Amino acid sequence: MAAMGLIETRGLTEALEALDAMGKSANVDLVEAKRIGGGLVTIIVSGEVAAVGAAVQAGLHVLAAGTGDLICSYVIPNPHPELAKYLTAGRPVHG
Repeated sequence: MAAMGLIETRGLTEALEALDAMGKSANVDLVEAKRIGGGLVTIIVSGEVAAVGAAVQAGLHVLAAGTGDLICSYVIPNPHPELAKYLTAGRPVHG
């Protein structure tokens, strides 16, 4: 995996809207959609650095254009293997 991208938003519908845009805009794999609690949802994708960056930007664009409540976003190029294991609870990550 060359990169991981995260978007955290308030509301499942907004998170799914962002995820749809992310998947359509770049060649990325969904790692996980985590329901954090209190309405917060974190979307995690993986892939090549440029693709992940483009996907996160697409998700942010959708949230900014609609009613989405962006909490945070981050692109991690070349994440440490332990970080990937922590975020995915030991499940293999492709990308």
